[in-house]
Amino acid sequence: MSLSPEVQLDTEQCVRDRYSAASQEREVALCCPVTYDAKFLKVIPQEIIDRDYGCGDPSPYVRPGDTVVDLGSGGGKLCYIISQQVGPNGKVIGVDVNDEMLALARKHQPEVAAKIGHDNVDFRYGRIQDLALDLESLGKELKELQTDGSPHSALKMVMLPDEIRANRPMIADNSVDCVVSNCVLNLVDANDRKQLFAELFRVLKPGGRAAISDIVSDEDVPDEMQKDSQLWSGCISGAWREDLFLEEFSDAGFVGLTIDKRQTEAWQTVNGIEFRSVTVIAIKPSSDDCLERNQAVIYRGPFERAYDDEGHVYPRGVRMAVCDRTYRLLTSEPYADSFHAIDPLKEISPDQAMEYDCSKDRVRHPKETKGLQYNLTIQNDGSGCCGGEDSTCC
Repeated sequence: MSLSPEVQLDTEQCVRDRYSAASQEREVALCCPVTYDAKFLKVIPQEIIDRDYGCGDPSPYVRPGDTVVDLGSGGGKLCYIISQQVGPNGKVIGVDVNDEMLALARKHQPEVAAKIGHDNVDFRYGRIQDLALDLESLGKELKELQTDGSPHSALKMVMLPDEIRANRPMIADNSVDCVVSNCVLNLVDANDRKQLFAELFRVLKPGGRAAISDIVSDEDVPDEMQKDSQLWSGCISGAWREDLFLEEFSDAGFVGLTIDKRQTEAWQTVNGIEFRSVTVIAIKPSSDDCLERNQAVIYRGPFERAYDDEGHVYPRGVRMAVCDRTYRLLTSEPYADSFHAIDPLKEISPDQAMEYDCSKDRVRHPKETKGLQYNLTIQNDGSGCCGGEDSTCC
């Protein structure tokens, strides 16, 4: 899905215009019905709640103490919900490019902070496909340079955006625990979407999570619908086909992709194409070296075998050798419930571990885990498993 520059400009302007109007008067057609935890809504002014537009609730995926970025934060409702969830030790950064929506969010910030008991929300003016460039900082510095009028200042003006991205990014590399978004990614022009997912990946810490609620379609959206700026700004014609939405995460380097929520009934049907909300969870993997620490995992089932995002195969019930990086990944969410973890009897510290060859799958012999000299004999004295009248483990 790729649009011409002319269509891109029309699309972006229509999105800004429509959401600017929606910040002043509620537009029902811009949102799906979403139920949020009522206890988090008590501190949020009704004006923000009335001007909120979304299709899901990614807030349950954040944790206390997290640094969270909300892409397309709008009037700030999701940011203020997450502010309560991460607590005073956490931080929430809302990013939006709509002036009116940002003004609405900032207008109530002191009031909400006073009710919550801490102020850990920061609203920033930027494009979600360019999280390194703070447009407010750029505007202020350009204004200062314009007063000079010299050729040198003109050159600095041209180079300033890249200088800010490189040296003073709005959101730094590997600095965020969780990125959330609620029905905003589909508004980004198709020509910017690879950059959008690359930016999402860049700002997350290794092991960090993306929790994205958005609209997807069950069929390809035809060109004539993509060129309709009203359908685009209404979260319709910019929707990904549901399988291609997951591919965007995978192509950007994410693993552990999970469709955690999916609307059964379509939100809207246009020209026979169904549009519905999904919430996708994705993990940024660690970039650590592969180390041999004699660890193994056993895939629990129910399928005969499972494949991870790196192509490794895990036959059901088989003790498979893994490197330390893969072991830590598969014993964490969302994989943990699918695997039994097997630690070595004698731990090998990372500084003593040898490099592990992840290019081949192999079974881990129990002697590798226990040690070649392991020769312990333990006999049942009747008090343990399967012993005595009260035993219930057999």
